[in-house]
Amino acid sequence: MSLATELPRSSGVQLHLTSLPGGRLGPQAYAFIDWLAQAGQSWWQMLPLGPPDRAGSPYKSASAFACWPGLLAEPDAPVSAREVEAFRQRQAFWIGDWERFAGRDAVPDQVRFDREWAQLRSYARGRGVRLIGDVPIYVAPQSADHTAHPELFRPGAVAGAAPDAYSSRGQLWGNPLYDWPALQRRGYRWWIERLARTFELFDLARIDHFRGFVACWEVAAGERDAAHGRWRRGPGRAPFEAARRELGEVALIAENLGVITPSVERLRRELGLPGMVILQLAFTPRLGPRNPHRLSNHEEASVIYTGTHDHDTLRGWWDSAAEPVRAVARRELVAAGPVDDEPHWALIRLAFSSRARTAIVQAQDVLGLGGEAKMNTPGRASGNWRWRLAPGALTPALAARLRAATAASGRLP
Repeated sequence: MSLATELPRSSGVQLHLTSLPGGRLGPQAYAFIDWLAQAGQSWWQMLPLGPPDRAGSPYKSASAFACWPGLLAEPDAPVSAREVEAFRQRQAFWIGDWERFAGRDAVPDQVRFDREWAQLRSYARGRGVRLIGDVPIYVAPQSADHTAHPELFRPGAVAGAAPDAYSSRGQLWGNPLYDWPALQRRGYRWWIERLARTFELFDLARIDHFRGFVACWEVAAGERDAAHGRWRRGPGRAPFEAARRELGEVALIAENLGVITPSVERLRRELGLPGMVILQLAFTPRLGPRNPHRLSNHEEASVIYTGTHDHDTLRGWWDSAAEPVRAVARRELVAAGPVDDEPHWALIRLAFSSRARTAIVQAQDVLGLGGEAKMNTPGRASGNWRWRLAPGALTPALAARLRAATAASGRLP
Protein backbone atom coordinates (compact mmCIF):
# COMPACT_ATOMS: atom_id res chain seq x y z
CA MET A 1 0.00 0.00 0.00
CA SER A 2 1.35 3.43 -0.92
CA LEU A 3 1.55 6.52 1.25
CA ALA A 4 -1.00 8.21 -1.01
CA THR A 5 -3.67 5.79 0.21
CA GLU A 6 -2.51 5.70 3.83
CA LEU A 7 -2.77 9.38 4.78
CA PRO A 8 -5.76 9.85 7.09
CA ARG A 9 -8.39 12.51 6.57
CA SER A 10 -6.86 15.30 8.62
CA SER A 11 -5.70 18.90 8.64
CA GLY A 12 -2.91 21.09 9.89
CA VAL A 13 -1.31 24.52 9.90
CA GLN A 14 1.77 25.82 8.10
CA LEU A 15 3.99 28.07 10.21
CA HIS A 16 7.74 28.26 9.89
CA LEU A 17 9.86 28.31 13.04
CA THR A 18 11.14 31.80 12.26
CA SER A 19 7.51 32.99 12.26
CA LEU A 20 6.98 32.00 15.90
CA PRO A 21 7.10 34.85 18.43
CA GLY A 22 10.83 35.02 19.13
CA GLY A 23 11.59 33.15 15.88
CA ARG A 24 13.09 30.04 17.45
CA LEU A 25 12.50 26.83 19.39
CA GLY A 26 11.52 27.01 23.04
CA PRO A 27 8.33 27.86 24.96
CA GLN A 28 6.58 29.47 21.96
CA ALA A 29 7.04 26.31 19.87
CA TYR A 30 5.50 24.20 22.64
CA ALA A 31 2.68 26.72 23.02
CA PHE A 32 1.95 26.45 19.29
CA ILE A 33 1.72 22.65 19.58
CA ASP A 34 -0.73 23.08 22.44
CA TRP A 35 -2.77 25.46 20.29
CA LEU A 36 -2.77 23.00 17.36
CA ALA A 37 -4.00 20.21 19.63
CA GLN A 38 -6.70 22.48 21.04
CA ALA A 39 -7.72 23.34 17.45
CA GLY A 40 -7.99 19.65 16.50
CA GLN A 41 -5.05 19.78 14.09
CA SER A 42 -2.93 16.74 13.23
CA TRP A 43 -0.05 18.43 11.40
CA TRP A 44 2.44 21.25 11.86
CA GLN A 45 4.09 22.05 8.53
CA MET A 46 7.20 24.19 8.36
CA LEU A 47 9.82 25.28 5.83
CA PRO A 48 13.37 23.85 5.52
CA LEU A 49 15.40 23.92 8.74
CA GLY A 50 18.82 24.59 7.19
CA PRO A 51 20.82 27.80 7.65
CA PRO A 52 19.15 30.43 5.41
CA ASP A 53 20.98 32.60 2.91
CA ARG A 54 21.66 36.33 3.40
CA ALA A 55 18.16 37.19 2.24
CA GLY A 56 16.68 34.84 4.82
CA SER A 57 15.57 32.17 2.36
CA PRO A 58 15.64 28.63 3.78
CA TYR A 59 15.47 27.33 0.21
CA LYS A 60 19.06 28.35 -0.52
CA SER A 61 20.66 26.89 2.57
CA ALA A 62 24.35 26.43 3.29
CA SER A 63 23.64 22.75 3.96
CA ALA A 64 21.12 20.15 2.85
CA PHE A 65 21.74 18.24 6.11
CA ALA A 66 22.60 20.67 8.93
CA CYS A 67 19.98 22.57 10.92
CA TRP A 68 20.29 26.27 11.63
CA PRO A 69 21.75 27.11 15.08
CA GLY A 70 19.87 30.41 14.88
CA LEU A 71 16.72 28.43 15.76
CA LEU A 72 18.10 27.18 19.07
CA ALA A 73 16.33 28.16 22.28
CA GLU A 74 19.53 27.52 24.27
CA PRO A 75 22.49 28.17 21.96
CA ASP A 76 24.96 28.06 24.85
CA ALA A 77 23.76 24.83 26.45
CA PRO A 78 26.67 22.55 27.43
CA VAL A 79 27.55 19.66 25.14
CA SER A 80 29.69 16.73 26.27
CA ALA A 81 32.52 15.14 24.33
CA ARG A 82 30.55 11.89 24.39
CA GLU A 83 27.57 13.57 22.72
CA VAL A 84 29.81 15.07 20.05
CA GLU A 85 31.47 11.75 19.29
CA ALA A 86 28.14 9.92 19.14
CA PHE A 87 26.80 12.53 16.73
CA ARG A 88 29.90 12.23 14.53
CA GLN A 89 29.41 8.48 14.30
CA ARG A 90 25.69 8.71 13.66
CA GLN A 91 26.01 11.45 11.01
CA ALA A 92 29.35 10.45 9.53
CA PHE A 93 28.22 10.93 5.94
CA TRP A 94 27.86 14.72 6.14
CA ILE A 95 29.01 16.17 9.44
CA GLY A 96 32.69 16.37 8.48
CA ASP A 97 31.80 18.37 5.36
CA TRP A 98 29.68 20.72 7.44
CA GLU A 99 32.36 21.16 10.10
CA ARG A 100 34.95 22.11 7.49
CA PHE A 101 32.49 24.59 6.03
CA ALA A 102 31.02 26.09 9.24
CA GLY A 103 33.87 25.91 11.74
CA ARG A 104 34.67 24.37 15.11
CA ASP A 105 31.28 25.00 16.74
CA ALA A 106 29.44 23.20 13.94
CA VAL A 107 29.17 19.81 15.62
CA PRO A 108 28.15 21.00 19.13
CA ASP A 109 25.52 23.22 17.52
CA GLN A 110 24.03 20.23 15.68
CA VAL A 111 24.06 18.22 18.91
CA ARG A 112 22.14 21.01 20.62
CA PHE A 113 19.64 21.18 17.78
CA ASP A 114 19.01 17.44 17.71
CA ARG A 115 18.53 17.46 21.47
CA GLU A 116 16.02 20.33 21.42
CA TRP A 117 14.29 18.93 18.36
CA ALA A 118 13.89 15.43 19.82
CA GLN A 119 12.21 16.91 22.88
CA LEU A 120 9.88 19.05 20.78
CA ARG A 121 8.95 16.19 18.46
CA SER A 122 8.26 13.88 21.39
CA TYR A 123 6.03 16.52 22.95
CA ALA A 124 4.18 16.98 19.66
CA ARG A 125 3.56 13.25 19.34
CA GLY A 126 2.18 13.20 22.85
CA ARG A 127 -0.31 15.90 21.84
CA GLY A 128 -1.29 14.09 18.63
CA VAL A 129 0.59 16.48 16.33
CA ARG A 130 2.96 15.26 13.62
CA LEU A 131 5.57 17.33 11.81
CA ILE A 132 5.84 18.01 8.07
CA GLY A 133 9.15 19.22 6.65
CA ASP A 134 10.26 20.58 3.30
CA VAL A 135 13.04 19.22 1.06
CA PRO A 136 14.31 21.65 -1.62
CA ILE A 137 15.32 19.58 -4.63
CA TYR A 138 18.48 21.63 -5.25
CA VAL A 139 21.36 22.71 -3.06
CA ALA A 140 22.65 26.27 -2.90
CA PRO A 141 25.65 27.33 -4.99
CA GLN A 142 28.88 27.16 -2.99
CA SER A 143 27.08 25.44 -0.13
CA ALA A 144 28.78 22.80 2.00
CA ASP A 145 27.28 20.10 -0.23
CA HIS A 146 28.35 21.78 -3.47
CA THR A 147 31.92 22.45 -2.35
CA ALA A 148 32.43 19.04 -0.71
CA HIS A 149 31.02 17.01 -3.62
CA PRO A 150 31.64 18.85 -6.91
CA GLU A 151 31.70 15.46 -8.65
CA LEU A 152 27.92 15.18 -8.09
CA PHE A 153 27.04 18.36 -10.00
CA ARG A 154 27.19 19.45 -13.63
CA PRO A 155 29.79 22.12 -14.36
CA GLY A 156 28.78 25.08 -16.49
CA ALA A 157 25.03 24.80 -15.91
CA VAL A 158 22.54 26.06 -13.35
CA ALA A 159 18.86 25.50 -12.55
CA GLY A 160 15.92 27.63 -13.56
CA ALA A 161 12.32 27.56 -14.72
CA ALA A 162 11.24 27.70 -18.35
CA PRO A 163 9.49 30.78 -19.77
CA ASP A 164 5.73 30.64 -19.29
CA ALA A 165 2.64 32.83 -19.16
CA TYR A 166 3.92 34.50 -16.00
CA SER A 167 7.49 35.20 -17.15
CA SER A 168 8.62 35.48 -20.75
CA ARG A 169 12.28 35.20 -19.67
CA GLY A 170 11.77 32.28 -17.31
CA GLN A 171 13.26 32.19 -13.83
CA LEU A 172 17.01 31.98 -13.24
CA TRP A 173 17.50 30.21 -9.88
CA GLY A 174 21.24 29.68 -10.13
CA ASN A 175 21.38 26.41 -8.18
CA PRO A 176 23.88 23.78 -9.32
CA LEU A 177 22.31 20.92 -11.24
CA TYR A 178 22.87 17.28 -10.35
CA ASP A 179 24.99 15.05 -12.53
CA TRP A 180 22.49 12.20 -12.34
CA PRO A 181 24.74 9.59 -14.03
CA ALA A 182 27.43 10.39 -11.42
CA LEU A 183 24.88 9.95 -8.63
CA GLN A 184 23.69 6.70 -10.20
CA ARG A 185 27.25 5.31 -10.27
CA ARG A 186 27.39 5.93 -6.51
CA GLY A 187 24.09 4.19 -5.90
CA TYR A 188 22.33 7.50 -5.19
CA ARG A 189 24.03 7.46 -1.80
CA TRP A 190 23.82 11.27 -1.38
CA TRP A 191 20.05 11.24 -1.88
CA ILE A 192 19.57 8.22 0.38
CA GLU A 193 21.46 9.97 3.16
CA ARG A 194 19.55 13.19 2.62
CA LEU A 195 16.19 11.46 2.92
CA ALA A 196 17.40 9.49 5.93
CA ARG A 197 18.29 12.79 7.65
CA THR A 198 14.91 14.25 6.68
CA PHE A 199 12.99 11.45 8.37
CA GLU A 200 15.09 11.67 11.50
CA LEU A 201 13.47 15.09 11.87
CA PHE A 202 9.99 14.79 10.35
CA ASP A 203 7.07 12.41 10.00
CA LEU A 204 6.28 13.56 6.46
CA ALA A 205 8.04 15.88 4.03
CA ARG A 206 7.15 17.88 0.94
CA ILE A 207 9.71 17.46 -1.84
CA ASP A 208 10.01 20.76 -3.68
CA HIS A 209 10.07 20.90 -7.52
CA PHE A 210 9.24 17.21 -7.92
CA ARG A 211 9.05 17.67 -11.68
CA GLY A 212 12.85 18.04 -11.70
CA PHE A 213 13.12 14.26 -11.28
CA VAL A 214 11.51 13.91 -14.72
CA ALA A 215 13.13 16.88 -16.47
CA CYS A 216 14.76 20.11 -15.32
CA TRP A 217 15.30 23.43 -17.06
CA GLU A 218 19.04 23.78 -17.59
CA VAL A 219 20.58 27.20 -18.18
CA ALA A 220 24.19 27.85 -19.17
CA ALA A 221 26.17 29.44 -16.34
CA GLY A 222 26.60 33.16 -16.92
CA GLU A 223 23.26 33.72 -18.67
CA ARG A 224 21.35 36.77 -17.48
CA ASP A 225 17.98 35.00 -17.54
CA ALA A 226 16.50 31.59 -18.23
CA ALA A 227 15.06 32.29 -21.67
CA HIS A 228 17.67 30.26 -23.55
CA GLY A 229 17.70 27.18 -21.36
CA ARG A 230 16.73 23.67 -22.38
CA TRP A 231 15.06 20.67 -20.84
CA ARG A 232 17.36 17.97 -19.52
CA ARG A 233 16.07 14.56 -18.57
CA GLY A 234 16.04 13.58 -14.88
CA PRO A 235 16.53 10.20 -13.19
CA GLY A 236 12.86 9.30 -12.82
CA ARG A 237 12.06 6.83 -10.06
CA ALA A 238 15.60 5.49 -9.54
CA PRO A 239 16.59 7.68 -6.51
CA PHE A 240 13.30 6.89 -4.78
CA GLU A 241 13.66 3.17 -5.37
CA ALA A 242 17.21 3.28 -4.01
CA ALA A 243 15.96 5.08 -0.91
CA ARG A 244 13.08 2.66 -0.40
CA ARG A 245 15.35 -0.36 -0.62
CA GLU A 246 17.37 0.99 2.29
CA LEU A 247 14.95 3.14 4.27
CA GLY A 248 11.57 1.56 3.56
CA GLU A 249 8.59 3.72 2.60
CA VAL A 250 9.59 7.36 2.14
CA ALA A 251 6.71 9.54 3.36
CA LEU A 252 6.77 12.36 0.81
CA ILE A 253 4.35 14.86 -0.68
CA ALA A 254 5.24 15.68 -4.29
CA GLU A 255 5.17 19.42 -5.06
CA ASN A 256 3.60 19.23 -8.51
CA LEU A 257 2.68 22.86 -9.11
CA GLY A 258 3.21 24.86 -12.29
CA VAL A 259 3.42 23.43 -15.78
CA ILE A 260 3.20 19.71 -15.07
CA THR A 261 3.39 17.17 -17.89
CA PRO A 262 1.66 13.76 -17.99
CA SER A 263 5.03 12.07 -17.40
CA VAL A 264 5.45 13.95 -14.10
CA GLU A 265 2.02 12.85 -12.90
CA ARG A 266 2.70 9.31 -14.08
CA LEU A 267 5.88 9.16 -12.00
CA ARG A 268 4.10 10.59 -8.95
CA ARG A 269 1.35 7.99 -9.18
CA GLU A 270 3.80 5.14 -9.78
CA LEU A 271 5.60 6.14 -6.60
CA GLY A 272 2.31 6.45 -4.71
CA LEU A 273 3.01 10.04 -3.63
CA PRO A 274 0.19 12.51 -2.93
CA GLY A 275 0.38 15.71 -4.94
CA MET A 276 -0.64 19.27 -4.08
CA VAL A 277 -3.62 21.44 -4.97
CA ILE A 278 -3.95 25.14 -4.09
CA LEU A 279 -7.31 26.68 -3.24
CA GLN A 280 -6.33 30.09 -4.61
CA LEU A 281 -5.82 28.53 -8.05
CA ALA A 282 -9.22 26.81 -8.06
CA PHE A 283 -11.23 29.73 -9.43
CA THR A 284 -9.24 30.95 -12.44
CA PRO A 285 -11.57 30.79 -15.47
CA ARG A 286 -8.75 30.63 -18.04
CA LEU A 287 -7.52 27.30 -16.59
CA GLY A 288 -10.74 25.68 -17.76
CA PRO A 289 -12.77 22.73 -16.50
CA ARG A 290 -9.73 20.44 -16.25
CA ASN A 291 -7.95 22.73 -13.80
CA PRO A 292 -6.57 20.25 -11.21
CA HIS A 293 -7.08 22.82 -8.44
CA ARG A 294 -10.88 22.94 -8.93
CA LEU A 295 -12.56 21.16 -6.05
CA SER A 296 -14.46 18.86 -8.40
CA ASN A 297 -11.14 17.63 -9.81
CA HIS A 298 -9.35 16.96 -6.52
CA GLU A 299 -7.94 13.51 -5.96
CA GLU A 300 -8.44 11.89 -2.59
CA ALA A 301 -4.74 11.09 -2.54
CA SER A 302 -3.63 14.71 -2.42
CA VAL A 303 -2.98 17.60 -0.04
CA ILE A 304 -4.96 20.82 -0.38
CA TYR A 305 -3.32 24.07 0.71
CA THR A 306 -5.07 27.40 1.11
CA GLY A 307 -1.75 28.75 -0.17
CA THR A 308 1.96 28.08 0.18
CA HIS A 309 4.85 30.28 1.32
CA ASP A 310 4.96 31.65 -2.27
CA HIS A 311 1.29 32.68 -2.34
CA ASP A 312 -0.63 35.60 -0.92
CA THR A 313 -2.71 35.15 2.20
CA LEU A 314 -6.35 34.23 1.63
CA ARG A 315 -7.55 37.68 2.62
CA GLY A 316 -4.87 39.36 0.51
CA TRP A 317 -5.80 37.14 -2.44
CA TRP A 318 -9.52 37.82 -2.04
CA ASP A 319 -9.03 41.58 -1.78
CA SER A 320 -6.88 41.70 -4.93
CA ALA A 321 -8.68 39.06 -7.05
CA ALA A 322 -10.44 40.16 -10.22
CA GLU A 323 -14.22 40.15 -10.02
CA PRO A 324 -14.64 37.21 -12.47
CA VAL A 325 -12.39 35.12 -10.21
CA ARG A 326 -14.34 36.10 -7.09
CA ALA A 327 -17.59 35.33 -8.89
CA VAL A 328 -16.39 31.76 -9.54
CA ALA A 329 -15.33 31.48 -5.91
CA ARG A 330 -18.73 32.66 -4.69
CA ARG A 331 -20.46 30.01 -6.83
CA GLU A 332 -18.17 27.32 -5.39
CA LEU A 333 -18.90 28.53 -1.85
CA VAL A 334 -22.65 28.45 -2.42
CA ALA A 335 -22.48 24.99 -4.00
CA ALA A 336 -20.33 23.55 -1.22
CA GLY A 337 -22.38 25.11 1.54
CA PRO A 338 -19.67 26.49 3.90
CA VAL A 339 -21.33 29.67 5.16
CA ASP A 340 -19.29 32.37 6.89
CA ASP A 341 -19.46 36.15 6.90
CA GLU A 342 -15.69 36.51 6.56
CA PRO A 343 -14.33 35.43 3.16
CA HIS A 344 -11.12 33.93 4.54
CA TRP A 345 -13.02 31.67 6.94
CA ALA A 346 -15.49 30.67 4.23
CA LEU A 347 -12.51 29.71 2.04
CA ILE A 348 -10.85 27.74 4.86
CA ARG A 349 -14.08 25.77 5.28
CA LEU A 350 -14.22 25.26 1.52
CA ALA A 351 -10.67 23.91 1.49
CA PHE A 352 -11.49 21.56 4.36
CA SER A 353 -14.54 20.29 2.42
CA SER A 354 -12.24 18.98 -0.35
CA ARG A 355 -12.03 15.23 -0.93
CA ALA A 356 -8.25 15.59 -0.54
CA ARG A 357 -7.27 13.56 2.51
CA THR A 358 -5.03 16.24 4.01
CA ALA A 359 -5.70 19.98 4.25
CA ILE A 360 -3.13 22.59 5.30
CA VAL A 361 -4.00 26.19 6.10
CA GLN A 362 -1.46 28.97 6.59
CA ALA A 363 -1.41 30.49 10.07
CA GLN A 364 -1.85 33.90 8.42
CA ASP A 365 -5.17 32.69 7.00
CA VAL A 366 -6.48 31.58 10.38
CA LEU A 367 -5.68 35.10 11.59
CA GLY A 368 -7.32 36.73 8.56
CA LEU A 369 -4.21 38.77 7.72
CA GLY A 370 -3.75 40.64 4.46
CA GLY A 371 -0.98 40.68 1.88
CA GLU A 372 1.42 42.39 4.30
CA ALA A 373 1.76 38.99 6.02
CA LYS A 374 2.96 37.11 2.91
CA MET A 375 5.98 34.96 3.61
CA ASN A 376 7.62 35.32 0.19
CA THR A 377 7.08 37.10 -3.11
CA PRO A 378 8.80 35.07 -5.89
CA GLY A 379 11.12 37.21 -7.97
CA ARG A 380 11.62 39.80 -5.24
CA ALA A 381 15.17 39.68 -3.88
CA SER A 382 14.59 41.33 -0.49
CA GLY A 383 11.91 41.84 2.13
CA ASN A 384 10.87 38.18 2.28
CA TRP A 385 10.79 35.52 5.02
CA ARG A 386 10.22 38.10 7.75
CA TRP A 387 6.63 37.62 8.85
CA ARG A 388 6.29 36.81 12.53
CA LEU A 389 3.34 35.83 14.69
CA ALA A 390 2.38 38.34 17.36
CA PRO A 391 2.44 36.91 20.92
CA GLY A 392 -1.02 35.70 21.88
CA ALA A 393 -2.46 36.16 18.38
CA LEU A 394 -3.58 32.53 18.12
CA THR A 395 -6.30 32.67 20.75
CA PRO A 396 -8.50 29.94 22.26
CA ALA A 397 -11.40 31.45 20.30
CA LEU A 398 -9.53 30.92 17.01
CA ALA A 399 -8.66 27.37 18.09
CA ALA A 400 -12.35 26.67 18.74
CA ARG A 401 -13.31 28.12 15.37
CA LEU A 402 -10.72 26.05 13.50
CA ARG A 403 -11.70 22.94 15.47
CA ALA A 404 -15.34 23.44 14.46
CA ALA A 405 -14.35 23.69 10.78
CA THR A 406 -12.17 20.61 11.18
CA ALA A 407 -14.96 18.60 12.81
CA ALA A 408 -17.53 19.68 10.20
CA SER A 409 -15.28 18.32 7.43
CA GLY A 410 -14.53 15.02 9.17
CA ARG A 411 -10.87 15.84 9.77
CA LEU A 412 -10.60 15.61 13.56
CA PRO A 413 -7.98 13.09 14.78
